[in-house]
Amino acid sequence: MMEIVEAAPRRRRWSQVEKEQLVAETCEPGVSVSLVARRRGVDPSLLFRWRRQMLTPAESPPLFAPVEVADATPVLSLTPPAPSGAGMIEIELAGGRRLRVGRDVDAEALRRVVSVLERP
Repeated sequence: MMEIVEAAPRRRRWSQVEKEQLVAETCEPGVSVSLVARRRGVDPSLLFRWRRQMLTPAESPPLFAPVEVADATPVLSLTPPAPSGAGMIEIELAGGRRLRVGRDVDAEALRRVVSVLERP
């Protein structure tokens, strides 16, 4: 008994010019991608991928906005609150919200926070 074993099919390398010709064929009126693929021996999914790459406009590169670093000093103090609520102020806002602040809170920062919380 004799068995003929064929080598595995080799991958075909398509040049950029060949790819462009195949994609151009698919753009002709009345021609389908599957028909061109069958006629030229190309896997249809590969031909669809080439079409997408060549016919889809390239994404524009990301735009970067200029950034300016402001004064690095924090607006609010990051000191831990006084133990057992000593020196704490509780402010009741509209809608039943409550805001608790320490006695050393910056008045301007507190005004800004309250104005934001009081917005409708």
